[in-house]
Amino acid sequence: MIESELKAILLAGLREIAPESDPESLRPDQKIRETLDIDSFDFLKFLIALNEKIGVEIPEADYGKLNTLEDMLRYLGPKV
Repeated sequence: MIESELKAILLAGLREIAPESDPESLRPDQKIRETLDIDSFDFLKFLIALNEKIGVEIPEADYGKLNTLEDMLRYLGPKV
């Protein structure tokens, strides 16, 4: 999977949990939860849905490493 495909999946997932937001406007270095006003429960639902869509399990210990789109692409890219 190429980075643009992974990014499209991430943005689609963010739109599902925060439909009133505009994930496409996120800069790669912006904190996702703060910028899109996503609470921890919705972010957890996003990570679970992401696991189902791309087949990569994210250990709970790694959740803190996934703050920005850039973090997610760097973390997930080699695993997909």
